[in-house]
Amino acid sequence: MKNLKKTVLFTTAVLIIFISTVSFKSDFFEIAKQIEIFTTMFKELNMNYVDETNPAELMDTAITAMLDDLDPYTKFWNEQDVEASKIRNSGEYTGIGASVKTTKDKIVIIEPYKNYPADKAGLKAGDEIIQIGDIKVSEFSEDAGELLKGSTGSTVDIKYVRQGEIKETVLTRDEIEVDAVPFYTLLEDNTAYIVLSRFNEKASKETVSALKELKAKGADKVILDLRGNPGGLLSEAINVTNIFVPKGELITTTKSVVKKYNKEYFTQKSPIDTEIPLVVLVNGRSASASEIVAGSIQDLDRGVVIGARSFGKGLVQRPKKLTYGTQIKITISRYYTPSGRCIQALDYWNRDKNNNAIKINEKDFKAFKTKNGRTVYDGGGIQPDIELESSKYSDITTALLQSDAIFDYGTKYYYSNQLKDIADFSFGAKDFDSFKQFLNSSNFDYETEAEKSLKESLKIAKKESMGSDIIAGYEKLLNDIKNSKKVALDNYKQEIIPLLKDEIIKRYFYREGLYDYYVKNNAEILKSKEVLNNTKTYNEILK
Repeated sequence: MKNLKKTVLFTTAVLIIFISTVSFKSDFFEIAKQIEIFTTMFKELNMNYVDETNPAELMDTAITAMLDDLDPYTKFWNEQDVEASKIRNSGEYTGIGASVKTTKDKIVIIEPYKNYPADKAGLKAGDEIIQIGDIKVSEFSEDAGELLKGSTGSTVDIKYVRQGEIKETVLTRDEIEVDAVPFYTLLEDNTAYIVLSRFNEKASKETVSALKELKAKGADKVILDLRGNPGGLLSEAINVTNIFVPKGELITTTKSVVKKYNKEYFTQKSPIDTEIPLVVLVNGRSASASEIVAGSIQDLDRGVVIGARSFGKGLVQRPKKLTYGTQIKITISRYYTPSGRCIQALDYWNRDKNNNAIKINEKDFKAFKTKNGRTVYDGGGIQPDIELESSKYSDITTALLQSDAIFDYGTKYYYSNQLKDIADFSFGAKDFDSFKQFLNSSNFDYETEAEKSLKESLKIAKKESMGSDIIAGYEKLLNDIKNSKKVALDNYKQEIIPLLKDEIIKRYFYREGLYDYYVKNNAEILKSKEVLNNTKTYNEILK
């Protein structure tokens, strides 16, 4: 009963905060009525249900179901989630120094960071941690990743599986510093190449430091690489843009039905360089703060954007404190670029018949004007000035990434090939054939939208006992689609091969080696250099 009272108090606190935010735009009585119905129902359910109930689990289910009907960014945070958010923004934490993927029965090392604890202990990408100390991961009901955390200098015994063999090691936890700028260098043509991988509290400071250092060495052009950058702090997005544009420029606007969240954000500082030629690289995994930077640079005609359309995450969240150290992260508004384009790609409030968020059709895109009068379009995300095929992600490429097929092939390649010098690395037709054979042996498959519709139609046809000719027709179409998907691997190899190369190179030479390889071989960087080294082309794009 004590747990029940705490849960009801918690629920009431959540709903009271909800009322305080929206009561002026909704009927107060209706909200109060629904709160009373919920709390009395929750109490009666827990007091009278035939079996013993778990109030906390019931409440988690209720909260999850309620938020699932909104957008994927409005979330309830428990105390651990709140702490994790602080760590992400600060750029420092104590841990093992590796990117990991946690599943129900194991933790998979995705990428060990060079010279950090996981790397020093000999862990490699693809290793599956099955036991931490005395606790078997498969028997741990909570987030097993929490078991890897601990104070600096503390040790923990690890059991893991590598290529079917169980191994053991000892990890010594340490302070982990997450750089916002993990790599920067001066290219041979005096171009400053700066990778900005996240917008934490150190983003603008590290970008300024890198730019000043490279300019002192002779840099007279800049490539700012935001590919794969998921975003972060809005203030840092504005500060990073401010490096290249004058004080007082509008960078982004937020709009909401709640008037107090309607705001304009301007640059506040003196810039570092407003004249140096600039290219910003983006792709389908550049989101949120990355899109604010790319969108404002494009709208202000301050630089050229190259790559593929960015993710389209233009919803603004704000955490609201709840009781017992918890929070709710609520979507409060949408981001707009200086020209007025909405960054958000998906409409979570008007869904299709399958309850999927609706994406704006290209024929419905609206035109906007940049500072120089260039025409740009909305539609979600930032459409580059120069779009490259190698930057795009087709359905099959997305499926390969989501299924970990590319990651798993990287593991197979690493344990099947010796590679001492990155200059000796190549990935040709035979290697791609090997990848396709690997997919066949691993039974990789993905379902297209056409397949989903056809399968549903076939199901109905069989249920309604339609003629054998009609059913055979559906089955032939499905088989044709299956065969076309095999051809799709070759059709989209221009997208797939760079991702395979990335995964393989990281296994041998860490992320630092990958960036060294990029500056000599990456298609987007080579195109950026071409544009920056042709003043006429660069100026024509911006005019």
